[in-house]
Amino acid sequence: MREQNIKCGTRVETKTISKVDLKQRPFTIYVEDEEDKPIKAQSIIIATGATAKRMGVPGETEFWSKGVSACAVCDGALPIYRNKHLVVVGGGDTAAEEATFLTHFASKVTLLVRRNVMRASKAMQQKVFSNPKIEVLWDTTLVDIKGEKSVTSIGIYNSETKISSNIDAQGLFYAIGHTPNSAFLKGQLNTDETGYIITQPGSTKTNVEGVFACGDVQDKIYRQAITAAGNGCMAALDCERFLSSL
Repeated sequence: MREQNIKCGTRVETKTISKVDLKQRPFTIYVEDEEDKPIKAQSIIIATGATAKRMGVPGETEFWSKGVSACAVCDGALPIYRNKHLVVVGGGDTAAEEATFLTHFASKVTLLVRRNVMRASKAMQQKVFSNPKIEVLWDTTLVDIKGEKSVTSIGIYNSETKISSNIDAQGLFYAIGHTPNSAFLKGQLNTDETGYIITQPGSTKTNVEGVFACGDVQDKIYRQAITAAGNGCMAALDCERFLSSL
C-alpha cells in the first residue's frame, strides 16, 4: 500500500505528531523533536487508529502474534488456532461475542472473567452459557503466558479460592477494549466518552471544517482493516471536495 501511494505521487514522511492546532486554517501540526518547524495544512485527515488494551503480564510481548491476539475476528481462523484450546480474557459484550465466534474454529474456548458476573448483555451472556464449547472461569485473572515458539499454557489466579494454576492452551485473545489514539488532539474535536472521534452521519467530517476522521479512531464497532480502508477512501474524497471548494 505504501508503494502504491508513492507511485501515485504521495510524499510519505515517518514522523510522530505531538500536537495539532485546529483553531484556525491553515492548521498547525507539530512534529515530535521538531516543534520549531511546524507543518501547515489547509486540511487534515485523522487516521491514527485505536490501540488494543494490554495487560502487561509476563510473556505478553514475547508471544504477541505468536498465540496472543486482540482480535478474534481478524486472527481466529488462522491455522495456528484451529482445533485448539483458546482462552479469551474479558467479561463484556466484546468478550462474549469473540468467545462465541472462536467456537467455530477452536476445540474449546475458556472465558476468564475477573468478577463473579459478566458485564455483557443478557442476550450475549445467554449465547455464552448455552454454547457447550465455552467454559467460563469466574473470579479469574490472567497471571502470565508461557510457551516456546508459540503459546502452550496460560497462568491464572482465582481471587475467591486464592489458588494459582495453569491452563494448557494454544491461543489467548484479549477482549478488554481499545483506546482510540486521539489524545494528541487535546479536546479540539468532538469525541464520545471514551475518546472516539464523532463524525457526521454518512461522512468523515468532524465538527471542525476541513478536518476529517477515518478508520478505528472513529469506529468502535467494526474495527476491521477492510472497513478502515473503505472509510479512508471516504475521507480522501471528502477532503478532495473540501480543498476544491476553497
